[in-house]
Amino acid sequence: MPRPLSLYDTWERRLRPFIPLAPGGPVGLYTCGPTVYDYQHIGNFRTFLFEDVLKRVLRWNGHRVNHVMNITDVGHLTSDADEGEDKMEKGSRRTGKTAWEVAAYFTDAFLADMKRLNVEDPTVLCKATDHIAEQIAFIADIERNGYAYTTSDGVYFDTSKLDDYGYLARLDVEGLEAGRRVELGEKRRATDFALWKFSPRGEARQMEWDSPWGRGFPGWHIECSAMAQKYLGDYFDIHCGGEDHIPVHHTNEIAQTEGRLADHPEIAHDHRRLANFWMHGYFLLANDAKMAKSAGEFLRISSLSDRGYDPIAYRFLCLTAHYRSQLNFTWEALDAAATGLERMRQGFHALPDAGAAPDAAYVDRFTDEINDDLNLPRALALAWEVLRGDLAPAVKRATLARFDEVFGLGLAAWTPKAVDVPPGIRVIADARYAARTAKQWAEADRLRAQLQAAGWEMEDRADGYSLKRGQEKHA
Repeated sequence: MPRPLSLYDTWERRLRPFIPLAPGGPVGLYTCGPTVYDYQHIGNFRTFLFEDVLKRVLRWNGHRVNHVMNITDVGHLTSDADEGEDKMEKGSRRTGKTAWEVAAYFTDAFLADMKRLNVEDPTVLCKATDHIAEQIAFIADIERNGYAYTTSDGVYFDTSKLDDYGYLARLDVEGLEAGRRVELGEKRRATDFALWKFSPRGEARQMEWDSPWGRGFPGWHIECSAMAQKYLGDYFDIHCGGEDHIPVHHTNEIAQTEGRLADHPEIAHDHRRLANFWMHGYFLLANDAKMAKSAGEFLRISSLSDRGYDPIAYRFLCLTAHYRSQLNFTWEALDAAATGLERMRQGFHALPDAGAAPDAAYVDRFTDEINDDLNLPRALALAWEVLRGDLAPAVKRATLARFDEVFGLGLAAWTPKAVDVPPGIRVIADARYAARTAKQWAEADRLRAQLQAAGWEMEDRADGYSLKRGQEKHA
């Protein structure tokens, strides 16, 4: 029997067996989506790819998944906290479009990139601007329970009311208070955060709403708490995001839920942390530094396509590193991933599609790997073992197709491009094949070198050979 699914829970800092809160029902999964003031960079997509694999592994284990992802189209300030300009308003000024047009344009761009990476759609895709009423109601509950106060610029959450504030991130709250170097203004504590911001006087905002506290817009953190509660309930199975969400965004989501549920003694305290599992994908690094839009130039999925890469090669690259380890992006690493993807595709399509069943022993081994906290690097190594091993060809194909339900590489859907081989190249390849068949190794090597010098690669197969153009260099 393969091992049951275990996942790393950031809340408890350990691997835990995954047991759905509602056996037989769908697994509730909430993933923090993009702030749509600009294109998403490939570092953002590493997190979305991890979450896609998680959903596929849950399904592999027989679970239905109710996946909710938000679109942040208001309220995310440039500091990721409570200072600076709303990123949507900033995007409007940068592009010359309205904030609403900016949100629609970059939401569409995000969804198009997700499809290019073969990331499955969420069950529910919810926009913050479509849920203002829910956010206002959530804030009103927090205020009624005594966890909010009002200043001249907004309504703030009072973190002093929570003894365990910051537990997810293991924050040293007292140390933060003692070492603060910024002026708090009317905030009572450095860790207090905005639930609702008032529109600045004398400034025209494109996105603002009436509320019981005054005209303004919601804070960044409240949207996820409100929409998660609406679609998944007060306590659900898994909440995901990037590692940068741990100390601020997810910490504050939990605080908001605790404040809202404070008047519900029937709900156990452990069930007020919003989710049973908190899971976080680690950064993609570029030259050993975190990739960020604030740095100016950043790599998009289209940046890869413009250099001649299939976006699925980037998905393949992400499979080679565990989601809880940082991955350093280099063009050389992407070259290696593109080569690996091409070899796996070609190897898969060289196998007969004869309706065979997957090899049960390999499927069990694969389950062991992915159920060990989504260990995709080891699962990928197992796929290579299958491809190069001695299973019957049709069984190899069926087994790899089964694995690809988790990998998401689209092996079966891919079709090799027809290669127009010049007659002279075909003559050399045929001569090399004949030399190799006759075990004339020196001659075979000479002819292979001749092919390579002409820009062609020859791959030997049991039933003959295949030719493709040599690996192109990406500028």
